[in-house]
Amino acid sequence: MTEPVSEPQEQNAAIPATGNAPVAAAAQADTGAGASAAAGSSEAGAPATDSAAGDPARKPRRRGGRGRKASAGAGAEAPAAQRAKPAAAAPANRTAQAPRSQHPLLLQLAELYPQLFGETPLPMKRGIFQDLLDAQPEVFDRDGLKVALSIHTRSSRYLTAVAAGQPRHDLQGQPVEAMAPEHVHHALLEVFRRRQQRSNEDLRPKLLNRIIQAFDASGLSREAYAERVQTRDDATNALVDEALAEAATRAAKDEALLRAFEASGQDLAAFADMYGMVARSAAQTIERARRRKALAAQVAAAAPAADDQA
Repeated sequence: MTEPVSEPQEQNAAIPATGNAPVAAAAQADTGAGASAAAGSSEAGAPATDSAAGDPARKPRRRGGRGRKASAGAGAEAPAAQRAKPAAAAPANRTAQAPRSQHPLLLQLAELYPQLFGETPLPMKRGIFQDLLDAQPEVFDRDGLKVALSIHTRSSRYLTAVAAGQPRHDLQGQPVEAMAPEHVHHALLEVFRRRQQRSNEDLRPKLLNRIIQAFDASGLSREAYAERVQTRDDATNALVDEALAEAATRAAKDEALLRAFEASGQDLAAFADMYGMVARSAAQTIERARRRKALAAQVAAAAPAADDQA
C-alpha cells in the first residue's frame, strides 16, 4: 500500500519493505544542472636576452617566475568560479519547479465529497467505486475513476488514515465498517517505510510501538493477529513477533498492576499516589488490563462453541 521520497538513509534497512502493500508508481525525477567549464590557459614566457641568443651553449634564463605563477593561478581560479556558479544555482532551479499536478478526477472528488477526499481523507468503504459510478454517472467514466482511486489509495495521506485504524466510510462520510487489522498493519509498514526514507532518525522503535497499539485495538489474540498480518517477508514477520513479545510483557505488567489495585481496596487516586504514579496513567493502565481480561474471557467462551460447530 505510497509520494516521491529522497534517497534512503542507512537506517532504512531497519524497516522492511512492504512488498505486498500497494505502493505509488509515480516517482519524481531529480533535476541537476550540469556545469560547462571554459578550458584554455595561456602560457607566459619571457624572451631570451641578446647575450643568451648569441650563445647557443647557454640556456635562456626565464624571468618573472613569480609573475608566471600568479598568472597561472588566476587562470585556474576563473574556470573554478565558472563551475561553481551553476552548482550554486541548482537548488534554486529545483525549488522553482512547479508542484506536481493532481489528477483532475481527484480534484472533482474532493469538491463533491470533501469529507471523504478532502485534505484529510477518510478510509473508504468497500464497493465505493460502484457507489461513485451510480451516484455520478454523468461525471465519472469507469476507467478514469479506476485510475484516480488507485492513485488516491496509494497516497501517503490516505495510508496514514488507514494506519490510524479509522473505520471505513461511505460517500456521506459516515462510518460503516471497521478496518481489517491486516489492512491497518500493511498501511503502518508502508507509512513508516516512507517516513524512514526522509529521516535520519531510526523510526523502528516508533513502528514497533504502533504495531503494539494496532494489536491492542484489534481485539485479537496474539496467535490470531500474527496469522492475519503474516506476510512472505521474513523481516516483516520478525518485526511482528518482536512487537507481540513486547506487547505480552506490557500486558503482564498491566495485569499485575490491576491485581494490586483490586487487592488494595483503595480508590484510584490513593492507589496511584502509593505507587508514585500519575492518576491518569494508572487509570489507563488498569483499563487496558481490564479490556484484555474481558477479551480473554470472550475468546475462552467462544472456543467450545467453535469446537461444537466443527
